[in-house]
Amino acid sequence: MTEGMAADMQADAGIGLPDALGVSARLDGGMPLPELTAAVNEVCEQVEDRRERMVAVLRFPPVPAQPREWPGDVSIQDVNRWERAVRRLERLDAVNIAVAEGTCGGPVLDLMLTADFRIGTPDLTLMLPVNDGHYWPGMSLYRLVHHIGLARARRLVMWGTDIPASEALELGIIDQVSDDLAEAVQAAVVLRGRLSDHETRIRRRLLEEAASAEYDDALGAHLAACDRELRRLRAVAEADGAESEAGG
Repeated sequence: MTEGMAADMQADAGIGLPDALGVSARLDGGMPLPELTAAVNEVCEQVEDRRERMVAVLRFPPVPAQPREWPGDVSIQDVNRWERAVRRLERLDAVNIAVAEGTCGGPVLDLMLTADFRIGTPDLTLMLPVNDGHYWPGMSLYRLVHHIGLARARRLVMWGTDIPASEALELGIIDQVSDDLAEAVQAAVVLRGRLSDHETRIRRRLLEEAASAEYDDALGAHLAACDRELRRLRAVAEADGAESEAGG
C-alpha cells in the first residue's frame, strides 16, 4: 500500500465509529486500479486481523470531473486482482457498510453492490462505467442482475443511464438517503455491527445461493446452518446460566 493510501485510511479511521466497532477507509474512485485494489485488500487485512465484532465502513467522496471510462489502460491481470479483492471484501465475516456522496463513478458501483448496507446523500449520482458507449463487462453486471433483476439491469446496462439517489433507493442499490452521513454511519454501525461475525457471512451466502439454487438443493445448507444456530444458542444459554450461578 502506498503512503498516500495509508494516510487516507488512518485519517478516516477517526470519523467517530462508536466503541471502536469498525475499520473505516476513504476510497477514491479516480485512483488507478492497482492502487485501489491494494486499498481494498488493506481494508480486508485490517478486518481479518481483528477478532472482535466489527464493521468495515467504505466511504466514497465525490470526485470532480470523474471520467466515465473505467478501468483505463490496465492488463487483464490487474482486472483479475481487482475482482478477487472485491470478492474478498464481499466474503468478510464483518458487516460491510458503504457510504457515497456526490457524483461517483468508476469502481464505486462494484463496491456498493458488495455492501450489506449502503448509505447515499441526496445529491448522489452513480455514474456507470462506460467505454466507447459500452458498459464495462466486469462482475458488477453479475451483481446488478442478482440485486435488481434482469429486466432493470438490462435497462441500465444497455442504455448506460446514470443512477440518481432516488432511483438507486427505489432499485435497492442504496438502502438509506441521508443529509447527515456521520449520524447515519454511527447509527448503522451500532445497529448492524453487533451482528458482525461468522454467522453473518453464512446468512449472506444463503441469501446469494437462494437466487439460483433449487429448493431441495438449498435445503441441506439451510438445515446445516439451523443446526449450527441451535448449538450456538444452547452454548450462549449455558454460559448465561453459569454466570448467573456464579453471581448468585
